[in-house]
Amino acid sequence: MHFNPRSFFPLLFALLFAARLCHVKILWTEETYPLAGAEQILHGETLYRDIWFDKPPLLPAAYLPLGAQTGWPLRLGGALYALLACLIAYGFARDLWSPLEGFWAAALLGFFLIFDLPSAIIPIASDLLMLAPHLAAVWLAWKRRPFWSGAVAALAFWISPKGVFVAAVCALWNPAGIGLLAAGFLTVTAAAVTWLAATGALSAYWAQVWQWGTLYASAPLTEHPLRNGILRTVNWAGFHLALVAAAAWFLWRVKARERWRWAAWSALCLVGVSAGFRFFPRYYFLLLAPAVLMAAHGLSLLGRKREFVGLLLLIPATRFAPRYFDLAMGHTGWVDTLMDEDSRYVAALARGASHPGDTLFVWGYRPELYVYTRLPAATMFLDCQPLTGVPADRHLSESTPLETESARARRTSLTHSQPSFIIDGLGPYNRRLAITSYPDLREWFAHYREIGRTSGSILYKRD
Repeated sequence: MHFNPRSFFPLLFALLFAARLCHVKILWTEETYPLAGAEQILHGETLYRDIWFDKPPLLPAAYLPLGAQTGWPLRLGGALYALLACLIAYGFARDLWSPLEGFWAAALLGFFLIFDLPSAIIPIASDLLMLAPHLAAVWLAWKRRPFWSGAVAALAFWISPKGVFVAAVCALWNPAGIGLLAAGFLTVTAAAVTWLAATGALSAYWAQVWQWGTLYASAPLTEHPLRNGILRTVNWAGFHLALVAAAAWFLWRVKARERWRWAAWSALCLVGVSAGFRFFPRYYFLLLAPAVLMAAHGLSLLGRKREFVGLLLLIPATRFAPRYFDLAMGHTGWVDTLMDEDSRYVAALARGASHPGDTLFVWGYRPELYVYTRLPAATMFLDCQPLTGVPADRHLSESTPLETESARARRTSLTHSQPSFIIDGLGPYNRRLAITSYPDLREWFAHYREIGRTSGSILYKRD
C-alpha cells in the first residue's frame, strides 16, 4: 500500500476539523469547566487561590492560547490537538515498525477521534488532553531518552492525576532508565509546585485537586461498580472491535517478550480506566493509546485479511456518522444537549439585564453559563459541588453529601459575596439541592429576586 504523508495528514486534519465544526454551536460538559476556569484566569484571578478548581492546572491552561473562546477557534484548537496526537502515533509506530504501520496508527486514531461518543472526543478535556503526552512519553522511553520521557509523563500528570499510570508504563518500557525518568518527572513537578507556592495556591491546590478528588473517587456511582465496569468495557470493546481484533492478532503473532510489554501497558491503562470505578467513555482514552499501536501492526500482519477487520469500522461509523449529518443540517434536540440549549437561553436573559461591572454566581454544575454570559465570577466557586458536598455526577437525582462541615463553612464564605446575578441551574432538576433549600443562605439570598426562568434554570438579580 502506498502512503504519502504530505497528502494524508492535510486530509486527516480536514476531516478532524470538519467533524468538530459540526459542533461549533454546542459546548459539551467536559469542556465548559476548563473554559470557565481559563476565562476567570483571563479576568486576573489565580487558579486555586481565587478559583475553586478540582482539576490540575494544565487543563485550563490549554484553553488560554484560545483566549477561552468558543465557536470555530475552539473547534480549530481541538482539531489541531487531535492531529498532534495522530502525528505522534504515526512517528511512534513508524519507528517501531515501518511507515505503513505509522499510517495505520494515525488513521485509526483519527478515525476514532471522529467516530466515537461526541461528549468524549469533541471536548479538549483532561482524558483527551493527556493522549498526546501519553503516546509521546512512552515513545521517548522506547527511544531510551528517559529524562524527557519522565518530563513528558509529568506533563500528563499535571493534566490529570492518571498521568501516574503513564509514568509507570514508561518505567516498564525502560527499566534501566528509571533514575533519569524520575529526575525528569520531578523536575517538571518541582516547577509546577514552585509556581503554586509562589502564587499562594499550593495548599488550596492540595485541598481542591487531591482531598476533594479523593473524596469524589471514593464514592462509586453504582452499587455494583465492578459489574458496571465489566459491562462498559465490553461495550467499549464492541464499538472498537476493529482495534480489538487487530490488536489481538498482533499479540498472538509477536514474540513472548514483546507480548508481555504490550500486555503490561494495556493492563496499566485498564487500571487507570478503573480508578474511581466510574468507567466513563472518556476514561478509555488511556487504553486507546496502546490499542491503536498494536492494531496498526496487527493490520500489517493480517495482510489481505485486514479488509475483513476494516469492515468492523462500520460499527462506530454507522452509529455516530448520522449525528454529524444532523448537526450539519442544523438539527439538534438530543437529550444530551438539552441542558446546553437551556444554558444559552438563560445566559441571553442575563446578558440582556446586565451592565458593565456586573458579576455572576452559578448554583449547580453549569460552568458554561460563565462562558455564555462572559460575566466574571463573583466568588471563587464556579459551581456548587464544594458548597453542597454532592458531586455533579449524581446531584441531578441524589442529595446525600460526601462532606457536610466543610461544605457548610464554604457556604458561609459565599455569604460574604454580592454577585449581581445568581443562576440556579440545579433546583429545577433537584429541589432538595435548590439554592433556596439551605437555611444558612436564606438571609443572604433574601436580597435577590427572580427576573427570569427557563425549563432548567432560574435567574435572580440583586436588589
